[in-house]
Amino acid sequence: MTTMHVDGSQRDAPASQDKRRDFAATGRLPAIAAMAVVVGGASTLMAWVLLHLIRFFTNLFFFQSLSDRAVSPAANTLGAWAIVVPAIGGLIIGLMARFGTEKIRGHGIPEAIESILFGQSRMSLKVAILKPLSSGIAIGSGGPFGAEGPIIMTGGAFGSLAGQFFHLTGAERKTLLVAGAVAGMTAVFGTPIAAVMLAVELLLFELRPRSLLPVAIACCVSAALRPLILGGGALFPLQTASADLPTLAACVLAGIAAGALSWTVSTSLYKVEDLFAHLPIHWMWWPALGGLAVGVGGWFQPRALGVGYDVIGDLLHNHLALAAVLALVVCKALMWVIALGSGTSGGVLAPLLIMGAGLGALIGPLLPGSDASLWPLVFMAATLGGMMRAPIMAVMFALELTQDINALLPLLIASAVAYGFTVLTMPRSILTEKIARRGHHIYREYGIDPLERHAVDELMTHDVVSLRGDAAIASAIDEYFGPLQTHRAYPVVVDGRLLGMIDREGLIAGAARPSARRVADLFGANVPIMALPGEDCRTIATRLAVHGLERLPVVADATSRRLLGIISRSDLIEPSRALFDEEHRQERFLALSLRGLNGRMRSPASVRDEDSA
Repeated sequence: MTTMHVDGSQRDAPASQDKRRDFAATGRLPAIAAMAVVVGGASTLMAWVLLHLIRFFTNLFFFQSLSDRAVSPAANTLGAWAIVVPAIGGLIIGLMARFGTEKIRGHGIPEAIESILFGQSRMSLKVAILKPLSSGIAIGSGGPFGAEGPIIMTGGAFGSLAGQFFHLTGAERKTLLVAGAVAGMTAVFGTPIAAVMLAVELLLFELRPRSLLPVAIACCVSAALRPLILGGGALFPLQTASADLPTLAACVLAGIAAGALSWTVSTSLYKVEDLFAHLPIHWMWWPALGGLAVGVGGWFQPRALGVGYDVIGDLLHNHLALAAVLALVVCKALMWVIALGSGTSGGVLAPLLIMGAGLGALIGPLLPGSDASLWPLVFMAATLGGMMRAPIMAVMFALELTQDINALLPLLIASAVAYGFTVLTMPRSILTEKIARRGHHIYREYGIDPLERHAVDELMTHDVVSLRGDAAIASAIDEYFGPLQTHRAYPVVVDGRLLGMIDREGLIAGAARPSARRVADLFGANVPIMALPGEDCRTIATRLAVHGLERLPVVADATSRRLLGIISRSDLIEPSRALFDEEHRQERFLALSLRGLNGRMRSPASVRDEDSA
């Protein structure tokens, strides 16, 4: 077998390279996948609990009844007293956050990301208990939020707790945390594929079988159980007509408008958050003030209170007059921005769906296309994709919510354009901005590590100067570490077998030991730290960092330890240099010569005259 090297040369590949795989696979994957089954089922149950908590508190706050029947807060008969209800809910949440845990503040997804990247995927039992309770109170008292953010946080907390109960690595805990989070989202919306894409685009920060498989399994379990306890079918069934070319072209404009809405809402949210931060009172009281704003907004537009899934359905089917849509969207946006900026507990997906669908209902009549239901759906997905910087998730989310396959291409065009718009105009998304304000910047671009694309034998130094193990220590110091020293450390070999690496300090320290005469006497029976030619360079870079080394000897196999070369930190720079050239060096390899084409149309004599000139 031969392998093509970076310099274009070919060399016989070592036998060990035949065993290299497309993906890393370990024997622990089946066990983690089995745990994901349990996590997916538990997250589905938690979603059921959360939805019933919302119903319970809605009945308690607005109808003074102990019931979990499905009711809308808009049907209350409290009159002006309804203004106070969200403020009471906000006050309770502020107390829970102050004396319970601050982790219940916010809309859930940033907190999950922060735990994954900066907290070793550890979440507490308090979060698992208080997050759904606080969200049930916030939404049940009229808060204009969705249930998806809280269930993502709650399901993630259960997955994290399961990971902490067993002896798992941080990466394995992360997998279970994300599995629980997206399984909860699947249970609420019935969107398993979108939930998996949410994990890939927002939460996992990798695309590896070790994480993707358990997450997919958890979502499948949740989707299978959902019809048994929450009901099946599409949440907002819809059927639009196939889009023609003018409609597809208008989707570009829809994407730009949705991107502009995303920018406006995200920017406004953090400006409001800054205003709350300047208030001369403790943050515990902020949710009550935000709740008061919600109450006032709900007084003018009662349907803006609560989750609003019924409102989304009406917008998608154009059941509302344009004036009512405008008032509802403006009121919902103001209530949501103020309430979420106050630090209360609630989700972002449902409000974004309402705002996006409302914008589509308002602008749709001005756009081409015979199907008026298409534009609320397109704007809804584009707003979600632009705001959360997850366009594929947004497309699949809209498709699974409606099961309208005819809308696939319009959704993709608009979501991609909205995503591009926000990437160019916003340094961070609504999710990562909150984390950045806590001192952590997140770079969300994924790519294959250049070190993973190269094996050790492609970059190692083949011509190696080794030190004989039977050499006397004193002579080795003079010969290898004298004035003509060429390397900082050398591999030590006895009868062709590697003993390890030695440097000047090691030899000098060994010379002080009375029992040590030869260089080989300085090495015990421990297996030396080394590299194999077929290992990828990322593995070697990690090994160097973990052991604080600058170079490793490369051996043919762990049994014979026959020395083949040396791999050093400086060797590992080469793939990054090649990647830099690939990313930044602009070159042209093909050029259209008009002069050559014209020459074929002219006489040879005229061409000779032009060339001589």
